Amino acid sequence: MYDFFKKTKIVVTLGPASETYEQIKELALNGANVFRLNTSHGNIESHSQKIDIVNRVSKDLGLFLATIVDLQGPKIRVGNLFKEIELKNGDELIFSPSKEQIAQNIIPVDYEGMPDDVEVGEKVLLDDGKIQVKVLKIEGKKIFASVTNGGILKSRKGINIPGAQNSLETVSERDKEFIKFAIEKNADYIALSFVRNSKDVEIAQRYIKDFGGNIPIISKIEKPQAMDNIVEIINVSDAIMVARGDLGIELSPVEVPICQKIIIEEANKQRKPVIVATQMLESMIEQPIPTRAESSDVANAIIDGADAVMLSGETSVGKFAALAVKTMEEIAHNTEISSFCPYNIHMGISDKYNLTRQAVVNSTLKMAEDIHAKAIVSFSHTGYSSRLMAKQRPDIPIIIISDMESTCRRLNLYWNTYTYCRPWDILPGPKLLEMLDEFLIDEIKLQDDDYVVFSGSMPMLISGRTNFVRVHRIGAIKEEHYVY
Repeated sequence: MYDFFKKTKIVVTLGPASETYEQIKELALNGANVFRLNTSHGNIESHSQKIDIVNRVSKDLGLFLATIVDLQGPKIRVGNLFKEIELKNGDELIFSPSKEQIAQNIIPVDYEGMPDDVEVGEKVLLDDGKIQVKVLKIEGKKIFASVTNGGILKSRKGINIPGAQNSLETVSERDKEFIKFAIEKNADYIALSFVRNSKDVEIAQRYIKDFGGNIPIISKIEKPQAMDNIVEIINVSDAIMVARGDLGIELSPVEVPICQKIIIEEANKQRKPVIVATQMLESMIEQPIPTRAESSDVANAIIDGADAVMLSGETSVGKFAALAVKTMEEIAHNTEISSFCPYNIHMGISDKYNLTRQAVVNSTLKMAEDIHAKAIVSFSHTGYSSRLMAKQRPDIPIIIISDMESTCRRLNLYWNTYTYCRPWDILPGPKLLEMLDEFLIDEIKLQDDDYVVFSGSMPMLISGRTNFVRVHRIGAIKEEHYVY
């Protein structure tokens, strides 16, 4: 059963701390809606097992939990080290393309083109910027560097060369394998890393199509070039992620807050769902309570207009994974009941979307406000109208009834949506209203005389294009004078 406690959706990252049936079930019970598989770590077999468990939990709990296959993308990483290395300021290192470490002072990197992408005097960042080095010289395939900000370096940590990496392919061979995997496992979204422009998204879309899939793409905004091309990227994407980790390295941490607001504003303007990610409750990896700053960060993302907020290390490797989800749910709820949370945003008509369906959606929302409806019921096959509805952030639940399980799962990323799969693709009439009343009372916990507004298509309720809206009072069908 759905918990109407919060409207904002929670995306969680699976990992060693959240890979068993019991762990994933607890995350779902605590408020997780979408499960992210980070393909930078693990192999296809391990991720396949995780998707299977998520699907089992979904079935057992009667929920439609969604999955995201997050592609590694053109990310440079440290190779496998003998053991973790303590780097001190002034230490000199050699970076060399290799998967495995061959000498103590040589750091392997998994990118052959790195010597071509750096210049002498340039700064290179490791492990999300925690470690910094300065390039001293380049000899063939070897990069000689001096440590300017030390730390503990571990295997597979990320490497950033701000403003460079231009020679990296948008979709690597590893990414292609995971795109095939996502299609085979019926994943709900593919997240594309390090998007620079609309062409990057179109390349990924072409691979998905060529492999026989039809999976929506979440574009991760984490490079300066993406900010320069943000309007065109959102235009061709299905959803957006504000990936603040690498964005704060490629740009600067001080620029991230304003970038976040710009991205969310443009995504909402184009009616695309937007996720805010990275370090939201980072201290909960080790501690059972978040910092005050982290709580404020989550709340402000919701107030900015995010559809979803995401946990990364907190749930993948953290000591308090389930508690982190519960804490995020409580922050979301407390923010949503405040006067600062924006609701009922009337967007008008856009020439980018179907005119009739926009008009029905707008009418549905206005009627729901006017009659103080307790819920909106949206009958939908593909979720087109339901998505438009969710982006206007109504303050009452959007109950989505679809005949497609994939639609139910994908819509679980959107603000204040609750999805149910029902074979109700019938001609609207008294039989439908009787079924609807029973459903709203038994499953949504509404009562006789409560008003709802529902929209769908005619002649068939679900599988056509949304073209009608209706006000309905629960229980009215039982009255003798009632006229359908």
